[in-house]
Amino acid sequence: MKNLKYYLAAALLGPASYGFAQSASDALRFSRTQIGGTARTLGIGGASSAVGADFGSILTNPAGLGLFQRSEISFSPGFGSSNISTQAFGTSSSDSRNYLQVGSLGIAFSGRRPDGDNPTPWRGGTFAFGLNRINDFNQNLRYSATPPLDQDILERLNNVPLDQLTILDDLAYEALLTERDDEGAYIPGDYDATGQLTQRETIQRSGGQTQFDFGYANSYQDKLYVGGAIGIVSTRYNVVSTLTATDPAAPSSAPGTAFANLNLRENIQTRGTGINARLGVIYRPNDVLRLGASVQSPTYSQLVETYSASLDVAYDTPITLPNGSTFSSGNANFPAEDLGYTLTSPFRATGGAALVLGKYGFVSADAEYVNYGQARFGYDDTDTNSSGVDPTDLGPTNDAIKQQYQSTVNLRVGGELRLDIFRVRAGFAHYGDPYKNNSRIDRSQNFYTGGLGLRQKNFFLDVAGVYSSGNQVYTPYELANPQKTPAIDVEDKRFTTTLTAGFLF
Repeated sequence: MKNLKYYLAAALLGPASYGFAQSASDALRFSRTQIGGTARTLGIGGASSAVGADFGSILTNPAGLGLFQRSEISFSPGFGSSNISTQAFGTSSSDSRNYLQVGSLGIAFSGRRPDGDNPTPWRGGTFAFGLNRINDFNQNLRYSATPPLDQDILERLNNVPLDQLTILDDLAYEALLTERDDEGAYIPGDYDATGQLTQRETIQRSGGQTQFDFGYANSYQDKLYVGGAIGIVSTRYNVVSTLTATDPAAPSSAPGTAFANLNLRENIQTRGTGINARLGVIYRPNDVLRLGASVQSPTYSQLVETYSASLDVAYDTPITLPNGSTFSSGNANFPAEDLGYTLTSPFRATGGAALVLGKYGFVSADAEYVNYGQARFGYDDTDTNSSGVDPTDLGPTNDAIKQQYQSTVNLRVGGELRLDIFRVRAGFAHYGDPYKNNSRIDRSQNFYTGGLGLRQKNFFLDVAGVYSSGNQVYTPYELANPQKTPAIDVEDKRFTTTLTAGFLF
C-alpha cells in the first residue's frame, strides 16, 4: 500500500458527509400510511369516511363519532405475516417475517339527548380517545447474486471524489481496502484482478407508526355531523443490514488480487413524535344516503436517527505497510451517532359516500387525495448530533422529493351484510403509485379485506383479514453512473388478522 493508513488509527478524519443523511425514500416511508383501525373498519377496506359509529372512523373522518348511540370501549390485537420476494442481478430470493401488533385501542363517551328533548337542534356529542396503528415496517429482505464487475460493492468504492466521500468510504479507508490521493478514493491496482464477487445482503426491518387520537363530534338534528380530532403520531423504525461480498477465486488461481471478502453491517434506529389535526363532516339527507368529507393537516414530526456501522475485510495475501508491518485483515467501526431532524408530511383530503340498506347493511366508498411531493425535511435546531459534524444541506433532498413524487388518489370500497346478530364484511382498496417515473415498475398497493362480526346488546366481537400486495425498489448503494446503480425489485405480500372485542355501556 502506498499511503500510511495506519496513521489514521481509530479516527474517521476524512471529509465524509453523514452516511445517514435523510433521503427522499425516508420521507415517503413515514408519509405513506396504510389502512388502520378496528376489525370492522379493516373488514370494509377502510371505506369508513361516511359510515361512522366506529372508533376506526376517527382516522379518516372524526365526524363519524357523532353517529354513536352509546358509549363503548374496544381493543384490537393482531397478527401479521410478511413475505418478500426479490430479483437481484437476475437471481430470485425470498424471505418472511411474522409479528404481533396492537391494531387499535379506543374508548368513546357518548352523551345523546332523548329524542323527545328538543331545546336545541344539537342532539348530543361523543368524545373519544385511543390509538390506531397506521403504518407497518416489519419486513425481512435478502438477496444473493453475482453482480457484474461494474455494479458490485468494490465499484461503489472506486474513484470517489473527495467532496463526495461518505462514512462508507472512511470505513473502507481505515480497513485498508482503499487508497486516497488529491482527487479522491480509489481501489489499489493489486485489486484489479479481482473477479466477479458473490454478493449477499440481508435486511431486517421492524417497527411502525401508531397514532394517538383525541376526537369530538356532535350531531345537528341527526342530519349533519361535525367533528374534529388531534393526532399524536409515534414513529419507531429499526433496520439492520448486513452486506457480504466474497471473491470466490483462490489466490493460487488469481495471484494478482489481494481481496478475499468483506462484511458491512449497518444499524439504523429512528424514533420520533408528530402531530396533526383533522376536521370532518357527514351529511345525511335521508335514511339511505350519507355523504362524508374530511381534511387532515400536514403531520409535523421531530425525529432522531441513530446510526452505527462496521466493516471487516479479509485479504488473500498479506498487506505490507511502509513501516514493515503486515496485515491479512482490516476492520473499522463508526460508533453510534444521533442526528435530529424534522419531517412535514403531506396534507390529506377525503370524500366518501355510503348507502344504508335498512337493516340489511350498507355499502360505502372513499377517495383520498395526497401529494407525496409536498413532504419536506428540516433540521431540528434543538438537537445536535454528538459528533459535532455539520449536517448536510437538505435543499437537494427536498428538491428530490418534489421531483420524484406526485399526487395520488387512494380508493377504498367496502360493505357490510347484516344477518340478525351476525355481520359479514368485504372490501378493497387501491393506493396509487407515488412515483412520477413509474414506467419501469408499478409501486401502487392493493388491499383485499374481509371480516365477520357478532353483535349483542352490550358486547360485540369482530375479526378481519387484510391481504396486501405491492412492489418496491431497493438500492443498496449508488454508483457514479446512475444507469449502473443496482436496483433490487422487491415484491411485498402481507396478510394480517385483527380481532376486536368491544363493550357498550
